[in-house]
Amino acid sequence: MSERAYQRLWDSSHATLQELLDREQPLLEPVPKRDRQSFQYRISSLYLCYLGLLRRFDTLYDQMVQPQKRRLLRRLLDSVAGRVLELKEELVRADLCETHCLDHVLQDLKLTTTELEVPIPRYFRLEQSSVLREQRLMLAQILSRMGSVSLEQDFPTMHRTEAIILLQTAERARQGRLRAAIMREIRREEEWDQKMREDGGHTFNQDQAAITIQKVWRSYLQRKRTQQDRRTEMEFIGMLPSLRQVESLGNMSQASPRGNAGRLRQMEKEEEFQVALGKTQDSLRDLEGPFLKEQMKEQIRQWFIECHALTGRFPDYPDESLGGSYLIFADKTPEQVKMELEMQVEESKKKNQEKNKEKEQEKKEKKKKRKEKKTTIEDEEDAMLKVLPSKFIPMINAGHEEYKNLWKNPYDSVHPGQSFDPETLRVEKRKEVEQELRKQVDELMRQELKNLRLAVDREVGRPLKFPKKTTEKKAGKKKEKDLTSNRSMDSLFEELVTLNLLKKSETVALKDYVGDCLYLGSTLSLAKKLPMPSLFDIRQNMALYGVLRLGSPDIHSMAPLIRSILLVGPSGMGKKMLVKAVCTETGANLFDLSPGNLQGKYTGKTGVQKIVQMVFKVARLLQPSVIWIGNAEKNFYKTVPKEEQEMDPKQIKNDLMKAVRLLSPGDRVLLIGTTERPQLAEMKALCQTYERVIFMPRPDYASRYVLWKRMLEAQGVQVTQSLDISALAKVSEGYTAGHILKAIQSVLTEQRLLRLAKRPLVASEFLGHLAKLEPVYKEEEESLKDWYFSTPLGKKMMKFIEDQEAQEAKLAKEKKKKK
Repeated sequence: MSERAYQRLWDSSHATLQELLDREQPLLEPVPKRDRQSFQYRISSLYLCYLGLLRRFDTLYDQMVQPQKRRLLRRLLDSVAGRVLELKEELVRADLCETHCLDHVLQDLKLTTTELEVPIPRYFRLEQSSVLREQRLMLAQILSRMGSVSLEQDFPTMHRTEAIILLQTAERARQGRLRAAIMREIRREEEWDQKMREDGGHTFNQDQAAITIQKVWRSYLQRKRTQQDRRTEMEFIGMLPSLRQVESLGNMSQASPRGNAGRLRQMEKEEEFQVALGKTQDSLRDLEGPFLKEQMKEQIRQWFIECHALTGRFPDYPDESLGGSYLIFADKTPEQVKMELEMQVEESKKKNQEKNKEKEQEKKEKKKKRKEKKTTIEDEEDAMLKVLPSKFIPMINAGHEEYKNLWKNPYDSVHPGQSFDPETLRVEKRKEVEQELRKQVDELMRQELKNLRLAVDREVGRPLKFPKKTTEKKAGKKKEKDLTSNRSMDSLFEELVTLNLLKKSETVALKDYVGDCLYLGSTLSLAKKLPMPSLFDIRQNMALYGVLRLGSPDIHSMAPLIRSILLVGPSGMGKKMLVKAVCTETGANLFDLSPGNLQGKYTGKTGVQKIVQMVFKVARLLQPSVIWIGNAEKNFYKTVPKEEQEMDPKQIKNDLMKAVRLLSPGDRVLLIGTTERPQLAEMKALCQTYERVIFMPRPDYASRYVLWKRMLEAQGVQVTQSLDISALAKVSEGYTAGHILKAIQSVLTEQRLLRLAKRPLVASEFLGHLAKLEPVYKEEEESLKDWYFSTPLGKKMMKFIEDQEAQEAKLAKEKKKKK
């Protein structure tokens, strides 16, 4: 694809964006709770459209070369990703569930299930790669210093003579195998020669040779025709992409700057732009700076004179926190500016008076609130559903307007070679230079105003008192003492690596967590059956709650805050794999605070507090970071088992809860807990620490089918008709992805892989190995389900279902009475 093609894609994306922005306004209007389904449908359709737009903007940002366009695309990409996260929150509030059945929406919008996939922006990994390289180098150096002793213990020393004998044996075996291969080839040639001699050297005449060649050629042509006819038929029924589509995809991959040449071109243009930024700023400061300063001074002096003529005294100069002299230039008359400043002073006085009145009324209101509690519960049933105001829509609108004003329809003729636009750059930089100069001019004019007051009015400058922005601290909360205040970052990093609390994460892509989506979720809901989340849904939630938020500081600072996630499911469901995938996709550091990993690494209460403080402090400094706690239920045991009383895993509970609460927007730190037995934990404390609970049930048939197929292909096996994947998916009901992988690894030994060409795989080979593994029984899964429905969100969902059933029963009774 050429730059023109990408410009056309950008134009069409903004046309779609305009339609979505037009659909946003009606969502702010409240909807009665009885129209919950239509409300959910509107949010779901918007959510899917924004996902498609996110995919487009990611492709454009990855492919575009022009630096100014890339900056706008980056802002739009982050804003759309943030809006996707906001709509996800709205879906959770509307559905009262972490997973959603959107199959009916997909069908109405004529989309495929691939459109449900949450795209992960490619710049996440690219921008984090250099930082990751440095951190991994530090980690490797520390581990090498630590491992110098352990390596000697792990690999026992060998005598020189024994080593020589071992090498000789290996070399003689290699030579023997080579000699045997040569002898086998010689024997094969001798057998062929002997056979030819016995046949008497059979030769073809000219006609026989021609007939033989014709047979071979005609059979070849017929095979080609048959293959072509089969492909045409498959294309006609939509089972294969057409050749034109394949060519366009190939052209896109060739034109893609993912290769070294494209990336280098982007870097060259970016370097040119950075040089131009500095030069433009310097030239504006030198050439236009003195004129701008004088212009500002003259305008401010004129304002002084006009205010003095109107009021008989000089005005108070606007404070820097309110914008300084910018207030004067905001298309307002001196009377308006003076009135605004006086109003702010009066408002601050009124607020002080109101505070005193409020304190007196608080006691009366407390009594009223107690009485109102009962009525509010009844009013909630008649409450209205509405979407919360978005933080990202203004940013999307601003980006959309900038596109329409500057970048709509300009092609290569306007910006040859994808270079930057100098005029647009000068306009942007002129604003920045003006802000810098304004601060300097404000300081000078404040002093001039003091001198004028002394000379004309003979009065000392009146400091204008503005209401101070104070952060109200809750009474009774003391600031926690930092036990690592005297430690450097390097020393903390080294200690965490030495204690094995900071680990090197394995490289695992999120797409490797395979599984199919639930195609009949809406049908099950209509049949009064509660659909369970599929592996596809779990992967999507991890992309939304973990990857998108941690990947960008701009998204994290404005998106709905999620500090922690709890993954609940039986063993073998891939909980650790998802933790590693989040680290891989975002380039995050992995900290391990699992109870088993903390054993023997601290003593007393201060030891626990110190470790938690160290981990969260380093995690903030090295963000993005993931703090993983395996067997998370142990930190919140109802009763600690006797065998674990020495370890006392509950000791970390209070410090952990405090540390999680202190995480704020902009702190790209995510706590992920994994558990198989959440029933053993205190529900209240566990749900207070982990804000989101993702339930991971056993894989359904569709997911098991995909798991068998993908895992076999990953082992290098080509799935043929002799291997009935459908039967394996049916037989393996109750088994997790971990069980399936173990069965495959047990069957596909090195010897079996070598014999695949002669003896293809059959489904019966896996049955014996599956039978040896312990499946996840239905009772165990039901127990986890019951626990999940007792969580705060689960309770809301069950209450809503019960109310719905009661309402339906009431309507049915009324109908019977009428009959």
